[in-house]
Amino acid sequence: MSETLRSGSVTTKLQRIAELAREDRSRVFTSVAHAIDLEWVKEACRRTRKDGAAGVDGTVWADYAKDLEANLSALAMKIRAGTYRPPPVRRAYIPKASGGERPIGIPSFEDKIAQRAVAMLLEVIYEEDFSPDSYGFRPRRSAHQALEELQRRPTYWKRCWVIDGDIQSFFDTIDHTKLRSILDQRVRDGVIRTLVDRWLNAGVLEQGRITRPDEGTPQGGVISPLLANIFLHEVLDRWVVREVRPRLRGDARCIRYADDFVLLLKTEDDARRVMAVLDKRFGRFGLKLHPEKTRLLSFDSPGLGTKRAQRERSFDFLGLTHFWALSRKGRWVVKQRTAKSRFARGLKALKERCREMRHHTLSEQHEAMCRMLRGHFNYYGITGNGDALGRYRSAAIRHWGRSLARRNNRRFAWRRFLPLLERFPLPMPRPVHSVAPSEPAT
Repeated sequence: MSETLRSGSVTTKLQRIAELAREDRSRVFTSVAHAIDLEWVKEACRRTRKDGAAGVDGTVWADYAKDLEANLSALAMKIRAGTYRPPPVRRAYIPKASGGERPIGIPSFEDKIAQRAVAMLLEVIYEEDFSPDSYGFRPRRSAHQALEELQRRPTYWKRCWVIDGDIQSFFDTIDHTKLRSILDQRVRDGVIRTLVDRWLNAGVLEQGRITRPDEGTPQGGVISPLLANIFLHEVLDRWVVREVRPRLRGDARCIRYADDFVLLLKTEDDARRVMAVLDKRFGRFGLKLHPEKTRLLSFDSPGLGTKRAQRERSFDFLGLTHFWALSRKGRWVVKQRTAKSRFARGLKALKERCREMRHHTLSEQHEAMCRMLRGHFNYYGITGNGDALGRYRSAAIRHWGRSLARRNNRRFAWRRFLPLLERFPLPMPRPVHSVAPSEPAT
C-alpha cells in the first residue's frame, strides 16, 4: 500500500506540473526542484534500467541496492539542495555498421537515477510544447508511429517532394550557449539549471584522463535525448509550423525521430525554397547538415505518370527503404522494406553470434537464435515487408547450419541439418505492425 501511495504522490505532482504547462504555454518555471523528494527519486530509480554497465565508480545495481533507502534519501537531499555533482562518464566503444567504432559514455548508476529524476520533471513540462510530428524518446510514441505517418501521407497526397535530412554529429555539436538560451524560455529554476550545466560539463574519463568538451550533450544518460529533443524542437519543429508552413503554397509536414528527420512538401517550388534555407536555419544554431546525405527528391506517385527510376524515387528512414509499389488492389501506395545496410548489419550480428556460441548446447543456441529473430521481426515486421523478413530467416538458417557444421569439422549439408531444424524450429516471419493506406490525420 505504501508503494502505491508514493507512486500516486509522484503522479499527482507530475499531473499538476503538466496542467500548469498546458494552461500557459509562455509560463516560465522558476521553482519546481522542490518536487524532487524521496518518493520522486524512488520512482526515478524504479524507471532506471538495472542491467547496465558500471560507470567510473564501478558500482552496479546490486551494490547500490545493498543500502538503497539510505542512498536514495541522500541523493534526494543533494538534488534539492543543489549540491549534487555528477561524476564524469566512462568512455566505451561499440562497433559501427559502416566499420570502425562509435564512442559512447556510461554514467554511474546513481547518476542515471539523478538524470532520470530531472528528466521526469523536464519531460512533463516540454511534452505540452512538443510537436505531434516528433516521435523519438517520448512517452507513448515510437518509431513505428513515425513510419506509419510516412507511409500514409505521401500515399494520400500522391504528389510529394521529400527532403531527407542528415545532421552531422548532432549529439556532439549541440551549442551549450544556444541550449541554455532555449531552456530559458521555459525553465529557470536555479537548482535544475545548475544540474543541467554540471551534466554538460561533467566530462569523459578515458585512459585516466578527463576531457570536458564545450559542445554536445551528456553521453549515455537519459537526459541527453531529452535535451536534444528540446533543442531540435526549437531549431526545426517550431520553425516548420510557425515560419515555413504559413509561407508555402501547399502543405508540408516534418516527421522527426530524435535527430533523424524528413520534410514532406506537396509542390516542387515549396520544396526547393525550403531546401535553400534549411542549411542556414541549422547554421544559426551551430549545426551542419551533411552535404552528401541531405538530399531533395521527387516522391510523386508513379500513377501520375512519373518517369523516374525506382532508385531515384526511394529513400531510407529509420532503417527502412520507402518506395512506391502497387497494392493487391492495384493502387499505388508507399511501401517499406528493410534497408540494405540494416539487413546486412543484422545478418553480420547474427553470424557473429553463431560463431560465439558454436560450442554451446543446441538448446542455448536455439534460444539465442529465436531471440535475435524475434527482435528483428518485432521491428521490421511491417505490412509489405514479408519478402525481406523471409530472406533474413533463410539467411539465419544457413548461418546457423554452417556454424554447426564447422563445430563438427564437416561441410554443411542440408540433409543433416533439416532434421535438427525440425527439432529446434526457428520463428516464422510475421507482420507485427499493420499499416493501412488510409487518410492521415490533419
